[in-house]
Amino acid sequence: MSLDTLLSPNRSGLVIALASAATLGAVFVAQYGFGLAPCELCIAQRWPHAAAIVFGIAALLLPRFRVALLVLAGLSLAIGDGIAIYHTGVEWHWWQGPTACTGSGTPDSIEALRAQLLNTQVVRCDEVAFRFLGLSMAGWNVLWSALLVVFAGLAAKRAAN
Repeated sequence: MSLDTLLSPNRSGLVIALASAATLGAVFVAQYGFGLAPCELCIAQRWPHAAAIVFGIAALLLPRFRVALLVLAGLSLAIGDGIAIYHTGVEWHWWQGPTACTGSGTPDSIEALRAQLLNTQVVRCDEVAFRFLGLSMAGWNVLWSALLVVFAGLAAKRAAN
């Protein structure tokens, strides 16, 4: 199937919905099939794909609002891409992640240690559980989401004409 066919106004919303559904399917297989527990940032990356599914299906079913819905799908995917970029930077230790899921400094008292232990999640955002071809799942999501953002933008442009 050609890109021109995928970008057709009658199919582009479905393509976005299916691509995001496949993304969520893959992460759920990784989580439940292979035991890769998600961190806080992993879960945050899922929500924009869920929104893109809703916007993509709505674009398919509501042709009158198709352009706006494709733009919203692209925006939600861009937000997800931003979260994935942030998460990738946390994994590579380019910047500090949320204190709830990254390593923090050494506590200076027993009470501080107790508080740190009670507030630390088991799955850390700054430790990669799985890499494929040198990229973590967040790294692959950066590339995949960027591709989907471009696709959604092209689809919205085509639907507007």
